[in-house]
Amino acid sequence: MTGPIRYTETPSPLGTLLLTADPDGALTSLSVPGQKGGRSVGDGWVRDPALFRDAEEQLAAYFAGDLKEFRLPLRPHGTAFRQRVWDALDAVPYGATTTYGEIAARVGASRAAVRAVGGAIGANPLLVLRPCHRVIGANGSLTGYAGGLDRKQRLLALEGSLPGGMI
Repeated sequence: MTGPIRYTETPSPLGTLLLTADPDGALTSLSVPGQKGGRSVGDGWVRDPALFRDAEEQLAAYFAGDLKEFRLPLRPHGTAFRQRVWDALDAVPYGATTTYGEIAARVGASRAAVRAVGGAIGANPLLVLRPCHRVIGANGSLTGYAGGLDRKQRLLALEGSLPGGMI
């Protein structure tokens, strides 16, 4: 199904989230204010809050600490390599963290491809929903996050997985 991008904006502890979906309701992005590479409402986009009701309810439950796994249709756009990396993010459970090297191994990428894996993780268009915030440096450092390290820290604290007792 083709047509204009559908969107809604919803409040959250991370700021106002911008969600986009294709006309059949599959989510294509979730952006936070000031996000590196984040989206902003474009010409011809159609505000359609009803289409996002399930997503808003699940996000509210997640931020309240009552939801650990999202069950929403996702359809982000990216290369086959990025899709494999994003799919690997889905395997990182709530309350856990992993490293860039571990994600590279999961997708069958060579040790030299860790930088490309990091680029794919950084290009994740579905922040929070696809848990790129759960990927940390091999030394336990928080490293980059397109939504900002303060938000990454808040998400990991919410999930009880902040490395090394960072606050």
